[in-house]
Amino acid sequence: MKTAVIYSDEWRRFDYGPEHPLRMERLGLTWRLMEGYGLTARPGVTVLSPAPADIEAVARFHGREYIEILRAVSAGDWVPHAARHGLGPGDNPIFPGLWDAAQLVAGGSLLAATLVAEGEADRAFHFAGGLHHAMRDRASGFCYVNDAVLAIMTLRQRGLRVAYVDIDAHHGDGVQLAFYDDPNVLTISTHERGDRLFPGTGFVEELGQEAGLGCSVNLPLQPFTDDAIYEPAFEAVVPPLLRAFRPDVLVLQLGIDSHRTDPLTHLSLSIQGFTRTVTRLLELGPRVVALGGGGYDLPNVARAWTAAWAAMNEITLSPELPPQSHADMKRLGLETMSLWDPPAELPADTRRWAEEYATRQVQAIREKIFPLHGL
Repeated sequence: MKTAVIYSDEWRRFDYGPEHPLRMERLGLTWRLMEGYGLTARPGVTVLSPAPADIEAVARFHGREYIEILRAVSAGDWVPHAARHGLGPGDNPIFPGLWDAAQLVAGGSLLAATLVAEGEADRAFHFAGGLHHAMRDRASGFCYVNDAVLAIMTLRQRGLRVAYVDIDAHHGDGVQLAFYDDPNVLTISTHERGDRLFPGTGFVEELGQEAGLGCSVNLPLQPFTDDAIYEPAFEAVVPPLLRAFRPDVLVLQLGIDSHRTDPLTHLSLSIQGFTRTVTRLLELGPRVVALGGGGYDLPNVARAWTAAWAAMNEITLSPELPPQSHADMKRLGLETMSLWDPPAELPADTRRWAEEYATRQVQAIREKIFPLHGL
């Protein structure tokens, strides 16, 4: 098996600002933990740095006017209508080099898709990618360009049938909308319910439209959903649909803001549950393009994506973190130098509440979507 991981030290140049929850430090932290485990220098592993995507590549999805606005504000020019495109104080700040960062994230995901499409890698991981909220003409949810959409478009240009599975705590709204009427792209998103969390979408009733009816699948979950609730719900929905759809390639968005200590969300997964889910997806996909996504508790991001990369290479890691990672992890507040999380229990009422909600959503998917796939 051939695998590729895509990383660049160039990310150190970019900064959303001191108060913003998305910190580029998480990428370097993840890379150093991968290195500490020896995961970047194994036989069959290729390490590549991405080239920035050019304007034409980004314009395959994003509007030309929007691209020019990104370029202008990145250079420090004042654009009076930037806010109409989601840019400004708050979620999507304007910072020096914004366009350069957008080009780099797009370039990395395009590279991952190309490697898999051309048979240079069976599995490729670009953990700086997965910015799934960006719309054609608008930044949203910390995302300026939708690299996941661009990666899927690259695969589709080669005639490949694509299933996109998004396990971020936030609904993958930008990707869903981009392929809402496409019968050759199945989008599946598991996430915290949209009436409790940004972006406010991702309900079972969002089924796709026209030729794509049934190709948009959403499994919303109650706050505090943990491994014991999430994994059976995932198993009841995702594997049957993937088997019925029979994709040539899986594109995975591996956000880890579903973790129980993430500061922005309210799900309760562990690193173990996340890793088991990734491993299950790898069993279901002939070829895989994996992207990162959300995750705002930095030690958890590094541990989860390192465990995911190990799973992509079918490697079992020691539960004890490498000694060279301890200083980083202690500085960022990790108390136990373990790859895995300690056990945690939900209160009985909270568990029942979350279980009942998940059961209802699974049943609704089986009633509304499964018949459209012959299930």
